[in-house]
This record gives sequence, structure tokens and C-alpha cells, in this order.
Amino acid sequence: MSTPTRIDDRLRDEFAHLVATLCRAVNDPKRLMLLHVLRDGPRAVGELARELEAPQANVSQHLAVLREQGLVDTERRGASVIYSLRHPRVLEAIDIMREVQADEAARRADLFT
Repeated sequence: MSTPTRIDDRLRDEFAHLVATLCRAVNDPKRLMLLHVLRDGPRAVGELARELEAPQANVSQHLAVLREQGLVDTERRGASVIYSLRHPRVLEAIDIMREVQADEAARRADLFT
């Protein structure tokens, strides 16, 4: 028989910090779409706005949240600010969540067929 996992104060603090930072950053469909688009490489904010069919000011606000939480980097190229993924591994986590969601949707659909 295995030993139960212990939830200590350090782990509680770590989870609270995770929710307050990274989970908050990806808790918006537009921010998830921005990360998805950046999967293909660095982009200027104008390109990202066109890709998402959203106002540039709104996209900039979402990028600021992602930058604040360390998920994207910026680089100035002339008059443009170029955004790129700082931690591409976060896309693996997002892909896994999408797969779980699809599996669960299929399971639920099977229950009613």
C-alpha cells in the first residue's frame, strides 16, 4: 500500500502562487490563442491582432499579462515590439488540457449514445 501524498504548507503556498500567476495568465481564451499563435514563432503585436481579429489595444493588454507572468518575451525591432514564447513547454501543458477536454467530451457523448 502506498503512502498518501502529504499536503504541507510549502505545497499549499506553491499551488496558491501557481493559481495567482500562471493559471491567471492562461485563464482567458484570447491569451490561450496568443500563446497558440506564438507557437509558430515571434510576432509583432499588429500581426497578432490581425491573427486574432481583435483590436490591437486589447491584444496588447493580454500580452502585458502574459509578459508580467513570464510566459512571453519582448524584443524591440525598430518601431515594432516582437513577442515570443519564453517557455514553449507551456504549450505542452495546454495541449494536454485540450486532449483531456476532448477525451472527456467523447466520454460524455458515449454515455448518451
